[in-house]
Amino acid sequence: MIISTTESIPDKKITTILGVARGSTVRARNIGRDFFAGLKNIVGGEIEEYTKLQAYAREQAIQRMMEDAQKMGADAIVNVRLTTAMVMQGAAEILAYGTAVKLS
Repeated sequence: MIISTTESIPDKKITTILGVARGSTVRARNIGRDFFAGLKNIVGGEIEEYTKLQAYAREQAIQRMMEDAQKMGADAIVNVRLTTAMVMQGAAEILAYGTAVKLS
């Protein structure tokens, strides 16, 4: 499956637009990560626990978007975007979406 943030794929022709493919996940912080994040907040620097949590959530949302596109019979997903929204205090949704297409 080809994934691109651009609206086309070099040397490929989009023959059919299948629709919007999407995948999301909602992640919450946990007390262990919050404790270490609080310590980092005092001394400064990257909060690695949250960086890892966000990276995992992004990958999971992209994987789910790819699965959605595969169900549509897509060869590629173009114009891929990621967005984040707070669902409640301490929990956020990561949404990956793009246009599922057939290529020739």
